[in-house]
Amino acid sequence: MKRAAVPLILFLFGFALGLMCLIPALHRTPDGADAALAASSSSQSGEGEESAFSSKDTAALLRAAAGVAQALKDGDYETLAACVHPERGVTFTPYSTVDLTANQCFTADQIRELEEDEQRYVWGYTDGRGEPIQMTILQFIQEYIFSVDYTQAPSVGVDEIVMSGNSLENLQEAYPDCRFVDLCYPGLDPAYEGLDWCSLKMVFAPTQSGWYLVGLIHSQWTI
Repeated sequence: MKRAAVPLILFLFGFALGLMCLIPALHRTPDGADAALAASSSSQSGEGEESAFSSKDTAALLRAAAGVAQALKDGDYETLAACVHPERGVTFTPYSTVDLTANQCFTADQIRELEEDEQRYVWGYTDGRGEPIQMTILQFIQEYIFSVDYTQAPSVGVDEIVMSGNSLENLQEAYPDCRFVDLCYPGLDPAYEGLDWCSLKMVFAPTQSGWYLVGLIHSQWTI
């Protein structure tokens, strides 16, 4: 699917309303994400009719992405944790190039308790300066992952990278069994003529019951 502008993002977040209604009632149980995402994927079929989840179900992928973006915006880490893959966790990447051996990976339980986690982790190295990015997980999410409101992103890519710079884009090689949604701002301030573009790529792995979040990748213009 090719990238789209405002109509697609409105479509995406319209689905989020239904997802958000489901998750709060379910996320307090171990099977919360299973139930919520299964409900999302089965909404395509008739009422009371069983439907096997398909990794080709793009509508369910968009609803899952909408739910993650809204949870990040709201600082609702209980809901976010319910979307995280129960075995693989979620890996955080500061600049486009994914390194699964070096990037920080957190379990759903760690995400659920992240506001109490005061440990400063090394997330990578700042572009241009090469200094260690040392932050708590909450600081990293606020300064890198959700530094702008991606629920209002004007451009959306489904299994397609909207914008790229000098950094190696290896998402599909790092996550060959997954699909992703790229929420992108092609520019924030017209004075910078697009050099201040940024995006959030959300990577999901399919399971029998729905999509689970396995990666959050921050991208921007790099030197």
